[in-house]
Amino acid sequence: MASIQLHNINKRFNGASTAAVSSVSMSIERGEFLTLLGPSGCGKSTTLRITAGLTKPDSGRVLLDGRDVTPLNPAERRIGMVFQSLALFPHMSAAENVAFGLKMRGVDAAERKQRVARALDLVHLSQLADRYPRQLSGGQQQRVAIARALIIEPSVLILDEPFAALDRKLRETMQKELHRITRELKITTLFVTHDQEEALMLSDWIAVMNEGRVEQWGRAGEIFEQPKTRFVADFMGVPNFLTARVIGAEADGARLTVDGISFDAPAAGGLAVGETVEVALRPDRIELDPAPSGDGATIIDVIYHGLASSYTVALPSGRTLTIRDTNSGSGLSRFKSGETVMPRIHAKAVCYLSA
Repeated sequence: MASIQLHNINKRFNGASTAAVSSVSMSIERGEFLTLLGPSGCGKSTTLRITAGLTKPDSGRVLLDGRDVTPLNPAERRIGMVFQSLALFPHMSAAENVAFGLKMRGVDAAERKQRVARALDLVHLSQLADRYPRQLSGGQQQRVAIARALIIEPSVLILDEPFAALDRKLRETMQKELHRITRELKITTLFVTHDQEEALMLSDWIAVMNEGRVEQWGRAGEIFEQPKTRFVADFMGVPNFLTARVIGAEADGARLTVDGISFDAPAAGGLAVGETVEVALRPDRIELDPAPSGDGATIIDVIYHGLASSYTVALPSGRTLTIRDTNSGSGLSRFKSGETVMPRIHAKAVCYLSA
């Protein structure tokens, strides 16, 4: 397997007022799984296509195992690709679709047969080798596409939103399959999605992109637990953004206050009592306690999710918080609209924002 390095990649399409990709640099070690995550139009698919050789950058370099492949076409890069549009040949069986890349490379029939059998076994489709795409489910077609990409023994596997058109249950099944296959083969993988849960489940590393740039890069757990900017926090599902005042600052933690509610926060270098800081508060790490009427916050909306409920809570100042709290033992929401509650903010709810 190969490592991937992108050095200062830039791309602007004709007539565009802004760059599709701007000063993007990143690296993936051999066998690691990197996801480019972000909303539509953020530059993630363009970055993937530049890595694959399908789009030429205006400037910058693409390296595989230290070799500059920027001028090379996709076939010369030994990259396996799977896209949302699978482009399976309808007149070919699953086995014939998988074998196509080997046939184009002149691999003899006996070796093709052996390698196709191994590839179909890897994606658990050996028993469906003779079926045509129209006879396969959406998930089975996805597996054929993955087997076709892997059979050429690529140095890198690239996937551009391959599960976006699948229903939730099938998408989750395919996510588990891709996780199993990439770890079993230890293949270097570059993946594109706009789905946060999908990225967290599959990835070793995540690059969150915004307006053509990498907004934040880090391990999957770091992106989830420690978003550094308002954009990343918002995209990762953190809805509460506040300006808090520091009322205590120690080496092992801080004490903040917002609208009369005081709470502990993680340590942060350079904090001083009296200053203000921008923070995001995770909704699932704030608990609600009953409070006497008129003394606390008021619930103005309740949304039931099954194991938990989301509450919109109005503080005395009129500011609102979104809080996701576990439901009662009976499975019902613990509170109703109009009830008075006291938010209890845990230190792990607090994310300091740099911008």
